[in-house]
Amino acid sequence: MKYIKKLHQLKLVLAMTVVGALATASCTEDIDTSARFTLTEYTVLSYLQTSPDSALYTEYVKLLSQVPVSDFSASSVAQLLSARGHFTCFAPTNKAIYDYLDTLYTKGIITQPSWEGFTTEATLDSVRKVIVYNSIIDGSNNGEVYDMGTISSLKDKDEIATANLNDRKLYKTSIAQTDSIWMNGMAFIDLNHRDIETINGRIHEVHNVIAPSNDTMSDLLRQWLAEGKKGFLTMAKLILACGLDDTLSRTRDEVWEKLYLNKQVEDLPQHPTEPATEIGSLPKHRKYGFTIFAEPDEVWEAELGKSVEDITVNDIKNWLISKNVYTDATTDDNYTSEDNIVNQFVTYHILPEKLSSDRLVIHYNEYGYYWTTSTSYTIPVYEYFVTMGKRRLLKVFESAESDGVYLNRFPVLRNGRGEFGSEKQDINDYHESGMFREVGSSVAIYPDENVGNKVYTDTYGSATHHNILNSTIYPIERILVYTENVQRRLAGERLRIDVASLFPEMMNNDIRRPLSPYPDGAPRTKAFPVEYNYLADVSMQKGTKFYYLNGLNQGWSNYQMDEFNVIGQYEFTMKLPPVPMKGHYEIRFGVSSGSSHRSMCQVYFGDNLSYLPAAGIPMDLRIGFVRHRFANGDQQSNFGYVSDAVYAAEVNLSSEEMDEITKNLRARGFMKGPKSFLIGTSASANNGMQAEHVTRRIMVSADLDPDKTYYIRFKSVLNDTQAQFFMDYLEFVSKEVYDNPVEPEDIW
Repeated sequence: MKYIKKLHQLKLVLAMTVVGALATASCTEDIDTSARFTLTEYTVLSYLQTSPDSALYTEYVKLLSQVPVSDFSASSVAQLLSARGHFTCFAPTNKAIYDYLDTLYTKGIITQPSWEGFTTEATLDSVRKVIVYNSIIDGSNNGEVYDMGTISSLKDKDEIATANLNDRKLYKTSIAQTDSIWMNGMAFIDLNHRDIETINGRIHEVHNVIAPSNDTMSDLLRQWLAEGKKGFLTMAKLILACGLDDTLSRTRDEVWEKLYLNKQVEDLPQHPTEPATEIGSLPKHRKYGFTIFAEPDEVWEAELGKSVEDITVNDIKNWLISKNVYTDATTDDNYTSEDNIVNQFVTYHILPEKLSSDRLVIHYNEYGYYWTTSTSYTIPVYEYFVTMGKRRLLKVFESAESDGVYLNRFPVLRNGRGEFGSEKQDINDYHESGMFREVGSSVAIYPDENVGNKVYTDTYGSATHHNILNSTIYPIERILVYTENVQRRLAGERLRIDVASLFPEMMNNDIRRPLSPYPDGAPRTKAFPVEYNYLADVSMQKGTKFYYLNGLNQGWSNYQMDEFNVIGQYEFTMKLPPVPMKGHYEIRFGVSSGSSHRSMCQVYFGDNLSYLPAAGIPMDLRIGFVRHRFANGDQQSNFGYVSDAVYAAEVNLSSEEMDEITKNLRARGFMKGPKSFLIGTSASANNGMQAEHVTRRIMVSADLDPDKTYYIRFKSVLNDTQAQFFMDYLEFVSKEVYDNPVEPEDIW
């Protein structure tokens, strides 16, 4: 244990010495001191220096002058806080800093609890940066300052949207029915010296230094195992036995760091249809992240009848064998193999993206809900993520009725295709009916398995897991297994997948569906270079300009409001998610054709990356149901609709009439847009089914195998390099769903 303690001391010092590298803050140049305010009111810096309360912050002010804005700037953070900007400062008191030094002394990091206790300049420099960088949020690029009203409105464990100078996101914790708020569960915000308004930001005095841990998930698992710490000890044993500790120690792509800092990759130009501010800025970092859904130890103790200290990996293996799951897996002790039963069980619990509790599902513009005005959820929102190891789908679900987030929940939804409730009404509001899909004779662990597996976001000390540098871990209600029942249920529903959810880099680097403008560069545009596979599952050919437009506060005709928008003489290939079971599937493509700038492309599909055959004729993204939008003017469509009003009115037709329309459209490879998302910026806006330019295209119809990896390629067939390839969401729909005579596919 003495060795382990020393090892952790060394790790802390090493972690802190690289804080500067992690904190390549928003400025990479010297601060222009000529831009300082000349008004008589306080700036953040002058308040800390000269206000009547300044004696509380003398130690902090010294540090602000000693710490540079970044490793690439000669300007100090003090200079930054004296210039124009939008800063949120969680200012630690002198006592808070002394207390922090005392903790470092207790851990053996320094020789005495004072600034004289540092034995190396590197350690002193690191500690200064920990205190300063974690205390300041620079919202200058997006105009964000976080006052107490904004902070108080966050749910417990929800993160502040903009990262601090250490490139870490702070989160709020509080005690119900009090004014007491902590940042990161550690720094109490003073009840009196809070929300101090200055001309360039806000100051909140904190009674503790904010110092998030630099431990990775791998570090934490080894620590739990070494200390025998109960909570997730069983999962720690399993993950380490499967050899995943090296993977879970990854934090960022250092190759990308060098390319970006040395300007070997360049921002794309302004997107041609976006405002002048929307340059195609590249992401600053390429971080790795992980989310683990773990059974708490007491779940295993109850299931196996053993104390956690006595539970072995072999016990778990024997339990899995007894439950007749993962029947194609090997049952030897080579747990590092993806073919092994324990490996397949463990990796189904892990996603290759770090998901905060408010990002497990995306609530934004679903039917009856708009993110800035609605106070309660409406129809179900869900994600289908691809797990690590052997690639499989994990459904993450939340609805108005679910009371939280669930994994693999399969309720019967009131979709107008059955009789629901005690009064047997034919309801079509897409809410949960209270009934669940039958498990049937399929293999399942629990008789009520389709109710799902509840995810706990605020118990078992889960608040502390926000401090893990590269991961989040959530306790779950019961044992999670990819059973035959789960596979059948997934294959029995329409799998609608936002394309952004296919790429872990989008979430790990705060690119996907932000709730405030990007803090660095363009407010709502990000771009990805041809020269380097930033998105690991996308490869691009020269001439491709690949943009992501987040649609923040726009009224776009998009699922979750965001989109990928690709221009140039583009050609790119994507890896697709796996299907849940063998069978015949349609792969559909969601298109908003409401622009004359759309393009036309050839689609290629298959499982041999070196040879992907063409899938049908070129797909024209300019075709709507009422009109086709070409660069030289609109043309009336040949679908038979004479006006937008006539098209929108079909939403009021009976199910039988809609089924006939759907049948006729499908014969031409088209479908109406879904009713499940809104177009506009209010909860009462029109839905995707009412807009003639919102379409779905049936791209591929083929027999698919869950054990094969499939790819899709899109290649421009127009000479217009400004024409846009629009990409929003995909649907994977089995024949059981789209050709079901008993329960036809619904309009949602």
